This record gives sequence, C-alpha cells and structure tokens, in this order.
Amino acid sequence: MDDRDPRARLLALAAQRGVSLAALSGLIGRNPTYLQQFVRKGSPRKLEEEDRRRLAEFLGASEAELGGPAYFSHGVTRGSVRGPGGWIDVPRLDIAASAGPGAFGGEDAAIGTFRFSARWLREQGFDAARLSAIRVAGDSMEPLLRDGDEILVDTTPGPLRDGVHVVRIEEALLVKRVQTGVPGQIVLESQNPAYRPIVLKPGEVEVIGRVVWKSGRL
Repeated sequence: MDDRDPRARLLALAAQRGVSLAALSGLIGRNPTYLQQFVRKGSPRKLEEEDRRRLAEFLGASEAELGGPAYFSHGVTRGSVRGPGGWIDVPRLDIAASAGPGAFGGEDAAIGTFRFSARWLREQGFDAARLSAIRVAGDSMEPLLRDGDEILVDTTPGPLRDGVHVVRIEEALLVKRVQTGVPGQIVLESQNPAYRPIVLKPGEVEVIGRVVWKSGRL
C-alpha cells in the first residue's frame, strides 16, 4: 500500500504506538475485526468522522492522514499565525466550496491571509487554529452568499447544528444550509429557490465546518 493511503498510515501509526488494530477498534467502540477489515478489505470505504477523530487524537496524527479532508489541513494542522499588535492571520486556502451543482476541492495551499483582531476572535468564541477562509463558487446560496464571496469556516468538532456549513459529498465541496430536524436525514438547502433541497443519509455527507463570517464586494 502507498504510504499516503490512510490504511497504510493507520498501520504505520499503530505499529509506532505498539497497539493492535483490534485494540484500536475497541477504542472507537467497534468489534475487534473492524479496522482489520478496513485495512485489508477496504470495508468500510472510509472511516466515519467521529471514529477518525478519536483515532487521530489517540495516535497523535492529523485527521487528513487517516482519510479526512485534506482541504482544510493547513488551517487545522498549522493553524493561524499571530501577527503584530494583537492580530491573527487566518489562512485563505486555494479552494472553493460550490454554491451551485458541486465542485471538486483543489489543493489546500494558502494563497494569503485575512487578518482579524485576536480580541474579536476570542469574543466570538472562535479557536483561531480551527479557522480557514475559502471562496464561494456559484449562485445557489444567493443572496446570502454570492459567487466570489470569501467565507470563514470554523472546523471545531462538536454536535451538528442547523446552519450554513461547508460539506463534502464524496470529493465535492459544497456550501449549503444544513437541516437536521428529520431523524436519519440531513437536508442540504440552498438559499436560491431555483435549487431544490438535497436529502441524504448522515453517512453520505461529511460536514467540514460551520460558516461563521463572510466578506464580498458590494
């Protein structure tokens, strides 16, 4: 297996820690063969978000190493940079979240920063290391979000709440209003009435982060 493959990386990390896949399966509340099947047979195809988060924390790795979204790895693993005079530089990533039919994420290299007051970020309850800025592509979230707007995405783990989020469906990144009122369903709604809601099961969508701020031209 390619050492960039999350299965190979999980094996390597487990070996470094001297822990078995069976023990790691128990750590995440699964049966003893769960991770063995993930590594050897490719089932499940990818780790569930909560399983991946717990394994990454235990193994001292980033979620991206275990198959999580690489799109925000810059913001999560390297975090923001403290600038002079009480300012925080939050990275702008070279990717877009589609507010249209769906777009594929590109590289997560930073192409600049947005500078925020450290005090303002604290007052808003934001962890600067969990923030990244990306651009919006498409018109399905108009007039709330317009094509070319920049949005600040908070990737702090926590219970999913209704609101505007960046989500991933397979490899496509979208920005949508998430509704969780119906048990067993996640509904992705557009602001633009020309677009119909997308109804998915929780396992079919990965919530990357909550949109907490926007900027754009008037």
